[in-house]
Amino acid sequence: MTITLYIDADACPVKDEAVRVAERHGLEIHFVSNAWMRLPQGPLIKRVVVQDGPDAADDWIVEHAVAGDIVVTADIPLAARALEKGAAAIGPTGRPFTQASIGMALAMRDLSRHLRETGESKGYNASFTRQDRSHFLQALENAVQAAKRAATGG
Repeated sequence: MTITLYIDADACPVKDEAVRVAERHGLEIHFVSNAWMRLPQGPLIKRVVVQDGPDAADDWIVEHAVAGDIVVTADIPLAARALEKGAAAIGPTGRPFTQASIGMALAMRDLSRHLRETGESKGYNASFTRQDRSHFLQALENAVQAAKRAATGG
């Protein structure tokens, strides 16, 4: 079984880190976006540009990901869909999404959207830090190791 990384590339701040981990393990990596973007080059790096439209990149990722693959996204509904397919899902800050945590993540997303819509919250996102980048690298490495163990039955 091969492990493939799928990166929800629009606004993803950890593209280079994902490539480093993928290259270290010899994994194919698909960067999926709604528009062409500058990306690292390499034999294992695939660029997928989908048609414009809501969730087109998400739909492509879910259509292609299988159990044992890893999806990198900040999009909580996409993470939930990836988990349903048996893929691992990791946010760019290194937070792994799990079956146990995805329900609460979806609920918090909906609550935050409601608070923004009613003016109770301005909706500012925390800035992305070097520590987030480090957490992501560790989480992705852990996910790859877990996927390899699962693939070999160990």
